[in-house]
Amino acid sequence: MQNLKDHLAKTLKDLRKSRGWSLDAAAAATGVSKAMLGQIERGESSPTTAVLWKLATGFQVSVSSLMEPLPELVAETLIRDAGTIRNIPGDKGMAVAPLFPFEARFGFDLMELTFLPGYERLSEPHEAGVIEHVTIISGAMEICTEGEWHPLTAGQSIRFRGDRPHGYRNRNEEKAVTLSVIHYPHRA
Repeated sequence: MQNLKDHLAKTLKDLRKSRGWSLDAAAAATGVSKAMLGQIERGESSPTTAVLWKLATGFQVSVSSLMEPLPELVAETLIRDAGTIRNIPGDKGMAVAPLFPFEARFGFDLMELTFLPGYERLSEPHEAGVIEHVTIISGAMEICTEGEWHPLTAGQSIRFRGDRPHGYRNRNEEKAVTLSVIHYPHRA
């Protein structure tokens, strides 16, 4: 399996070229500096989760498509193992396993997200209409929506607008494992 850095380097370059964008144009569309874009395209940088989301929003692609190739269209049963596809983005406080990456016919990503003790991230809004659903599988954590932190424990779920500022934090001494469905309504 191709690693995150190599896949992202190729995907980002292909996306930019398919749109006829220079590094300056890509920087303007994503809010990621031209220098950082160049480093990512050369495989010299492991971007943080925040940078991955800026790229996904700017290029109007799913965040999972930046982490691994989109699956081939299959009608059969598909089994995925989070342990074999789990990646740790550049911010290292979180692990991401894109269980079922975005497919237009479904309109969502399904990811296992693991938040390590002490992790906290405030996220900028994603593209218009994005909705996130998060279910806590084990541990406990807080999710910020509409400026308020909501404590959640195993078995609880939350749905919120991903197109508004939001955040994730784990103030506990054990990791929090979640399942996250990110719905992109304008791409379905």
